[in-house]
Amino acid sequence: MTATRSTRQRDVITRVLHDAEGPLGVGAVLERARTDLPALGVATVYRTLKLLTDQGRIHPVTLDGETLYESSGKGHHHHFACTRCQRVFTLHTCPVALPSGTVYPGGFIVEAHEVTLYGQCPQCAQAS
Repeated sequence: MTATRSTRQRDVITRVLHDAEGPLGVGAVLERARTDLPALGVATVYRTLKLLTDQGRIHPVTLDGETLYESSGKGHHHHFACTRCQRVFTLHTCPVALPSGTVYPGGFIVEAHEVTLYGQCPQCAQAS
């Protein structure tokens, strides 16, 4: 494999994650990247996701035991998982007013929080 091809693969995978409406699993990254790189293999996607994670360009999100990936630098945000189409979306507003440093009952000191809401996305809700 040449360096040019490897760079093209990284660029396509990075763009796929950047353009996604939310974090993506390996299968979704592979499917979307194959639009530009039909011969792309799953092993290359795994290697590229590891490299991009190590570089800090993307980060993993664990949702219901599955590892998904999204671009870094999106700031504080949460996710919405559609129970019908299985897509995951990024929510840019925080549904929880729980700032870092809050002392939660029992003496727990909050450093950060993650929230995932579950339900139907607008497209699936409209189809119901």
